Amino acid sequence: MASNLKYSAALKNAQQNAITSTLGANAVLEIYSGSQPANPDTAISSQVLLASLTCNATFAPAASGGVLTLNAIANGTGTAGAGGGTVATWYRLKTSGGTAHIDGTVGISGADLFRTSSPSNGGAASASTASSGVACSSAPTNTAAELTGTDLVVDRCAR
Repeated sequence: MASNLKYSAALKNAQQNAITSTLGANAVLEIYSGSQPANPDTAISSQVLLASLTCNATFAPAASGGVLTLNAIANGTGTAGAGGGTVATWYRLKTSGGTAHIDGTVGISGADLFRTSSPSNGGAASASTASSGVACSSAPTNTAAELTGTDLVVDRCAR
């Protein structure tokens, strides 16, 4: 028989609020190219860091309706690895001390973090609140590559 788990709003809120507690103040959103590791406990190997963005000192207000909406994320600076044509494929959320807790995919659709424009396109960042999990937005800046202005929406960070 297929799995058909259903959670109460109270349990979903508690699960989402645990993300805020675990990541703490000034969590870091790192965006990478390359293959996503098996899980956040797996060390980075050949993956290339494209940008690092610092989250708000208060990661998110209390979840509501099972949805955790992140507070603002500061613009970040892209790395030399984010050269023209480099595509973000996954992200990692870490504590300010560097402990990884959440990994997810990056893509134009069907991903955990949505890149709503191609890496070579500019544009303002956009935000979206998804009914299924975490939502946030950021507009990384990059002096070395075409990641500048890429639209990003983090969606479904925790299910």
